[in-house]
Amino acid sequence: MATLIDPEGTFTNLLLVFCYSFSTTTPSGVCGCCGPLRPRYKRLVDNIFPEDPKDGLSKSDMEKLTFYAVSAPEKLDRIGAYLAERLSRDVVRHRYGNVVIAMEALDQLLMACHSQSIKPFVESFLQMVAKLLESREPDLQVLGTNSFVKFANIEEDTPSYHRRYDFFVSQFSAMCHSTHEDTETRTRIRVAGIKGLQGVVRKTVNDELQAIIWEPQHMDKLIPSMLFNMQDSEDLDRAGHPSTPSGSVSQDGEENPAALAESCFRELLGRAAYGNMNNAVRPVLVHLDNHHLWDPNEFAVSCFRIIMYSIQAQHSHHVIQQVLNHLDTHNKNTPRARAGIVQVLLETVAIAAKGSVGPTVLEVFNTLLKHLRMSVDFELGESSRRNSSTSVSSGRGKESEERIVQNAIIQTIGFFGGNLPDYQRAEVMMFIMGKVPVYGTPCHTLDTVKIGHQGTKRIQTMLLSSLIMVTSGFKSKSMAAALPSPFLDPLFSISLMEDSELRQLVFEILHNIIDRHDNRAKLRGIRIIPNVAALKIKREKISKQDVAFMKKHGQQLYRHIYLGCKEEDNVHKNFELLFTTLAILTIELANEEVVIDLIRLSIALQDMALANEESMPMFIRCGIMALVAAYLNFLSQMIANPPFCQHVSKVIELRSMDAQHLLPEHIFRDKCPIPESLDKEDRLLYFQTADMAECLAGPGYNAERLSIPYIPQVTDEDRLTRRKSFVDTISLQVDIVSNSLPDKSQLAEEITFETLKKAIDTTGLEEQEREKRRQVMEKFQKAPFEEIAAHCESKANMLHDRLAQIFELTIRPPPSPSGVVSISSGHTQHQSVPVYEMKFPDLCVY
Repeated sequence: MATLIDPEGTFTNLLLVFCYSFSTTTPSGVCGCCGPLRPRYKRLVDNIFPEDPKDGLSKSDMEKLTFYAVSAPEKLDRIGAYLAERLSRDVVRHRYGNVVIAMEALDQLLMACHSQSIKPFVESFLQMVAKLLESREPDLQVLGTNSFVKFANIEEDTPSYHRRYDFFVSQFSAMCHSTHEDTETRTRIRVAGIKGLQGVVRKTVNDELQAIIWEPQHMDKLIPSMLFNMQDSEDLDRAGHPSTPSGSVSQDGEENPAALAESCFRELLGRAAYGNMNNAVRPVLVHLDNHHLWDPNEFAVSCFRIIMYSIQAQHSHHVIQQVLNHLDTHNKNTPRARAGIVQVLLETVAIAAKGSVGPTVLEVFNTLLKHLRMSVDFELGESSRRNSSTSVSSGRGKESEERIVQNAIIQTIGFFGGNLPDYQRAEVMMFIMGKVPVYGTPCHTLDTVKIGHQGTKRIQTMLLSSLIMVTSGFKSKSMAAALPSPFLDPLFSISLMEDSELRQLVFEILHNIIDRHDNRAKLRGIRIIPNVAALKIKREKISKQDVAFMKKHGQQLYRHIYLGCKEEDNVHKNFELLFTTLAILTIELANEEVVIDLIRLSIALQDMALANEESMPMFIRCGIMALVAAYLNFLSQMIANPPFCQHVSKVIELRSMDAQHLLPEHIFRDKCPIPESLDKEDRLLYFQTADMAECLAGPGYNAERLSIPYIPQVTDEDRLTRRKSFVDTISLQVDIVSNSLPDKSQLAEEITFETLKKAIDTTGLEEQEREKRRQVMEKFQKAPFEEIAAHCESKANMLHDRLAQIFELTIRPPPSPSGVVSISSGHTQHQSVPVYEMKFPDLCVY
């Protein structure tokens, strides 16, 4: 009958279309007659919404919808689309109760369904979340965020090739910067934004197909949003507001944005791969710049501590490299800002030094030394401008701020070097020593001619101070490895400069390296030690390598101690350091031969103070006498020779009664009376060579060598002694060249009895000749064959050249007086005649 009335079924189709369209545009239950004509999934979805939204989600109907979705997963996409349609309509009509029900249903469907068909359903879900985040209602934004977080915690079976989270990154970042008027609402929105970003991170960082999240455009939103909330908490703490204790929930149950942001920040950095480190660290530096957080830098330091402890250890050098590059880029910032960056670098280096630093060890030092030089330039430029202007207070403030930068750099260099293993620390020591401006060593990085004497001294002081920190705690089994010639020579060259502070730094560096048993603290302070055994000095038997080191460099050590004692600007601390140096040499490197050399050195110092050929101040002369007394007292007890101890004690006892100014406890005391001259006639007040030789005449010591006076070796440095700095040395050379040569009368030396006595006395020459012979033998015994061959070849070539010159002069016949003179081309030429053809006068022929 239906066919007869409507053979093509047109009416039926129209009726179904009308019923469907009517049912979708009218509320549930209005058209009851058309309900059975609607698809089942729509009826199930409609049934979960109660008539009164306050009643909440219908659990029984939700269970039916869930069972249907699990049984027919192909319908999931339609269910999602229909729910999205209803949610959009409810949002527009402000039916927030139905919105909550819809999102709760979506969450339950997501948790219940795990299949391939969930992909289209997720797209509908994300559209609904985006719809909620776009609204201006804080409750809807929080609701959408909570749903997204639940979705982020679901592990999908297969990755998604087309899904992108750009919108969510932007929206959640905007929520993190919420400026809502109500404090509680603002906190809720920020917490929701942070949770959303954390969900994005968890959903994307482990998915290789979502590597786009690490691109700069996303990191520039993620990182600053987290730092902004962490920084906001720091600002509240500074303002005096109580901060939330550790954890993400406050005492009132309110979640803390700063703690959540820090947790998310750590999680993000912990998941960063090798190639993503730069993109993760760069936004941190930019944020600190934009918000001027380098001064003060507490927040910057805390950020980089979080970074260094969160990333994988093998990626630490990436962070250090980024900070170094940032320091280079901002080399013209204010001194305090640069100091803040350097202090951040110190924190990163301190943490990285305990793990893997990578190939950036020397690069760190090179960059820091470069900025140290720049800071000195800025400081000197400010001081010169201050001298030419009237603004004294501002100039001094600028100079003191540059000192903050320099001290921060020194501290960073020293701390980093001090935490390196010994093999790397030795390289760093050589690297820093190569940067110290010293006469005789090229220094390409630090151009000392432009910065003058003051700048050179400043750089020398700072670099030596950093070397003290680097060498602190350095333990080397062999002195030859710890003090190679390229390191020792420039270090000793500095010890000859006319600056007591520089000389003090040199000896402190030597103490750090030589004192391998930490005895220095027990020897602090120059004094007469009554009982050395009570100090419990730690020592070991000297090794063969150290014996060889003293044979090679011993004379160099003695020479610089000798010359360092007679510097006129020596103060109490200089003599303390000299005493400690002699004592540590005795403990660590002294065998029988070295003991004799040290006694000879002590006697030479005593004779130098008595003779006073260089017109030294009386304080220096008495200080040298006190130094000799303190050291010989220590040495006599260390070698445990009773006669020697008795002789030293006797001299010290006589001095304590008749010449207290020759003892360290008195001469270095404030307002100690100093005599006008030393009594040379009273021999009992001084240590006698013959008496000490007699005390050491037994087996073990070659006491005969004590009769040979110690004479310091003459080197090229002595031709330029009394130099203040590298620049002064150059100016001294120029002055010498520019001045005219003196007359012969000025060069003539006055002949006196002393000069004749010195000319006759050949003991010193014999000692030097013996030492020269020993060095030649040692060279031929220990030097490589190639070096010996090259040395002999150069000498042979020199001999052949001289012989060729002599033969050329003797074989060539002189012009004959009877030779024929010919003129050709305007030049006169003499033609020689053979000897047998020459005509001699009759008187010359026999």
